[in-house]
Amino acid sequence: MNTFGHLFRITTWGESHGGAVGVVVDGCPPRIPITPEEIQFELNRRRPGQSKLVTQRKESDTVHILSGVFEGQTLGTPILMLVWNEDARPEAYESFKHLYRPSHADYTYQAKYGIRNWQGGGRSSARETVGRVAAGALAKKVLRTLWQVEILAWVEQIHTIEAQVDPDAVTLEAVEGNPVRCPDPDAAQKMMRRIEQVRKQGDSVGGVIRCIARNVPPGWGSPVFDKLEADLAKAVMSLPASKGFEIGSGFRGTRMRGSEHNDEFYTDEFGRVRTRTNFSGGVQGGISNGELIDIRVAFKPTATIFKPQATVSETGEAAILQARGRHDPCVLPRAVPMVEAMVALVLVDHALRHRGQCGE
Repeated sequence: MNTFGHLFRITTWGESHGGAVGVVVDGCPPRIPITPEEIQFELNRRRPGQSKLVTQRKESDTVHILSGVFEGQTLGTPILMLVWNEDARPEAYESFKHLYRPSHADYTYQAKYGIRNWQGGGRSSARETVGRVAAGALAKKVLRTLWQVEILAWVEQIHTIEAQVDPDAVTLEAVEGNPVRCPDPDAAQKMMRRIEQVRKQGDSVGGVIRCIARNVPPGWGSPVFDKLEADLAKAVMSLPASKGFEIGSGFRGTRMRGSEHNDEFYTDEFGRVRTRTNFSGGVQGGISNGELIDIRVAFKPTATIFKPQATVSETGEAAILQARGRHDPCVLPRAVPMVEAMVALVLVDHALRHRGQCGE
């Protein structure tokens, strides 16, 4: 339940307001150059308090690599990465610990386990994704080093505001050029104003993150139960607040005819088989075809809002919840590195599986 992957396997651990959070990575190839600064770069993109658009919890999210790396290279042995919780405030949840917060995991965790961590939601908190992002940073380095694969995500939509972006032209610099992580400057300004507006109203908004993977070679994936798009869907849908997944044309493809939607093949000037369009999103029959992998992930509005809400207690009594604490009015800006991490973890795992099966 806390482990993801086959050959490149991660196990995350820790709770939102516990002592620390982190991850164990097993199956990473040896001799991959990696530094704490490379891991830290990704964690800084995910950490709270980075702008007024996100939760003001003050965490440095400083990574400590405790095993598996020696003299700047991976050893091929388990890698343990730890981040201490420095600004936990579990007392903020004390006044409503017996109430079920609407659209949170409180009721369902109680129903499943008969016990739950009411301090910020425990494992259901987005704080758990620290371990995913740290492991994802390592996965991205493996993909770049061995296969020159690049993964990049950005905010494409906040509430009703949509960005207009050419995915082939997006750069990391453009994504990181504003706090909302949208490479369309005009849309980014509108998004930031919308988030600030709902924050002042004690409310929240959701949106869509788009993620691409460049230079993925043809052949990664599996044709039946472990289809590449199926594993990508499971990976990103395991993130907190995710509610929808599309690859390529997604649901828009349902409004097209086959003659419009089929990706016709041709041979380019280098003798490579290519497709003229990419409605498949880089995956056909569950296997990568060498084109740009192109997915979208929908995130709901943050469940914690500061408006009074009707709920019930653990004993079933009607109550009014007035939430407290520090929360994101919109999860999208911080979810960008989370989506990248999960995509990287899927791709590196399939890359290693393909190499083991086919020797490539």
